[in-house]
Parts: sequence; structure tokens; C-alpha cells
Amino acid sequence: MNAAAQGVKGLDILVVDDHAVVREGLVRILEATGRGFRVAEASSGFQALEWLRRHAADLAIVDLSMPGMNGLDLIRRIRSEFPATAVLVLSMHAEEQYALRAFKAGAAGYVTKDRAGAELVDAVLKVARGGAHVTDSLAARVVQQLNGTGVAPAHAQLSDREMEVLRRLAGGERPSDIAQALHLSIKTVSTHKRRIQDKLGLPTTAALVRYGMEQGLTAGEPVR
Repeated sequence: MNAAAQGVKGLDILVVDDHAVVREGLVRILEATGRGFRVAEASSGFQALEWLRRHAADLAIVDLSMPGMNGLDLIRRIRSEFPATAVLVLSMHAEEQYALRAFKAGAAGYVTKDRAGAELVDAVLKVARGGAHVTDSLAARVVQQLNGTGVAPAHAQLSDREMEVLRRLAGGERPSDIAQALHLSIKTVSTHKRRIQDKLGLPTTAALVRYGMEQGLTAGEPVR
């Protein structure tokens, strides 16, 4: 960790979110700390990687649900290509499966958007010092999943891409919309949908949507 990160002043931070209003809000929060954070923005995973190839960043704050390259894929790319850059996830999802997947991908912290204002700066400071951050309630559920004392939900067996497709289907998106958002073919989306139904034992699309809603996996608008 470099000197700036050790002192937690003058950090170079990259905010990655496809919603401009979210990025603007995060920039305001970070700049208002008076710690001299230098904050850049990227609207997609691809744009984030291009920026990181030209600039050094101490920390990347990454949204999980983005079109094209999703947050989990981006985390893996950052940790592989830019190991000096720590990753903090800012997500609309409070479900432990998302946090588990983020940590396994290489994230060092996880904050939900409904708590961002209160926790974001603390999370940034912890992660910049080389630590980890997760809320107490979410941490307990994550630990239970990791040590096997908790009951893993059926969708824990889904791949990251299948989880994304399930989330969007449960949120009412059509396969054609999902294909466009994720830069996939409709045939590929249909294949993912069929595999999701097979793995979860859901015979119909209606059953799949109902399951996603009951589990709180629907795609919703990010908290602004």
C-alpha cells in the first residue's frame, strides 16, 4: 500500500456506476470529507479498465449491476490487471449471495446503496488501509454461508451470469431486453434461462419470476 493510502489522504479513487446521478452523489460525498480525495468516474466496466490503463488508482468503487461487463467480471479484471487497486462494492443488493460472490471475486468491502451516505467514507478508509468492510448484519450471514452453518439458498448454485439473468427476469425484463443490456444473443439468454429453471426445479417462467421475487433478487432502480 502506498503512502497516500496509509495516511488515507489524497487517495485516487475511481467510481464505476452506469447511473450518472449515483456517480455524482458519491463524488460529492467523497470530496466533502476534506481529505483531498481525487475522484474520477467511469460509466461502465470497459471504460473503467481503459481509465485504469492510463491512471493509477488506490481504490475503485464498483457497482455490481451494470450492462455489458458486470461488476463481478470487472472486479476480477481489476484484481488481475491492477493488483495495487483495492475494490469496494456499492450495490443495491443486501442479499448475502451477492456479497459472497463479490468477495470471492476479490472485493475488500461491500456497502449497500441504501446505507451509502452513512457508511461509504468509513468503508473507503478501512479498505484503503488494507482492511475489509461489510455491515454487521450482512457479515453474520456471509460467515454462516462460508462456514456451512447457514442454509444456502437454491440459487447459490447458479453461476454469476445466471444470477444476473435471474435477477433481470424476476424484475420483469424481457429476454430481448436482457440480451441487449448484457451484450448477449437472445439464444444465449434463453439458454441461461433454461439452465436456471433446471437447476432450481422451476417448470415455468412464472415460477422463476415468483422465486426471484420471493428471494428479493429482482432488478430494481438503484437508490439515489
